[in-house]
Amino acid sequence: MGYNLVIDQGNSAAKVALFEGNRLIEHWRTEKLLPADLEKIASSYSIDAAIYCSVATRGEEIIVSLRSFVQRVYEMTSMLPLPIKICYATPTTLGRDRIAAVAGAYAAHPGCDVLVVDAGTAVTYDRLTADGEFAGGNIAPGLWVRAKSLHDMTQRLPLVDVENNMPASLWGNDTDNAIISGVVYGIVGETGYYRSRMPDGALVMLTGGDAQHLASLMDFKVEVDPDLVSKGLNSILLYNENI
Repeated sequence: MGYNLVIDQGNSAAKVALFEGNRLIEHWRTEKLLPADLEKIASSYSIDAAIYCSVATRGEEIIVSLRSFVQRVYEMTSMLPLPIKICYATPTTLGRDRIAAVAGAYAAHPGCDVLVVDAGTAVTYDRLTADGEFAGGNIAPGLWVRAKSLHDMTQRLPLVDVENNMPASLWGNDTDNAIISGVVYGIVGETGYYRSRMPDGALVMLTGGDAQHLASLMDFKVEVDPDLVSKGLNSILLYNENI
């Protein structure tokens, strides 16, 4: 049995993952993904199928490279069949990474209501219903964007590293800590609010670069999965392999 190659191209870096069926075998992160990187992986593993998802660029060079050594290559677009139903008025504008994260939640917890929170440059809050429907979601600034906006849009507020500093307390006792607490607990509070609007027993799943940082401050149960988008892309690949 061969392997599935999953590529999640973000705005600042690419995540590449290797799956055997549903099992994650290996994963890599690179600032700039090159065809030579993929060819190196292919020289070590027998790859049957691949899926490419990008929120940044079209990635023709990567797709052409994939097709040179993989028989079946899927590109994540609004036209690709999905294991979940999209209930979104403008599906062509829905972020592909958001779809993949919700598909990952569905693969992990079929039949469950799930709030999927992807905390990166932006933070997204997406609702998966127990029936497997992407019922919509919201987009807000992430930790870094909030902190930078406070600095850029005001005269005297400093630029504070909110991603690598935990709030000292709920209420800041100096300007730096007031920003850290305000920004970090703002997203914690948003997550709690959206959770309160979900059906009883709904799960909360966090992914993205700031997921662990935020999860440690939440006073309710959350599941952190840094590979949720990759797992969702793999589930979409498997779905297309079997239809």
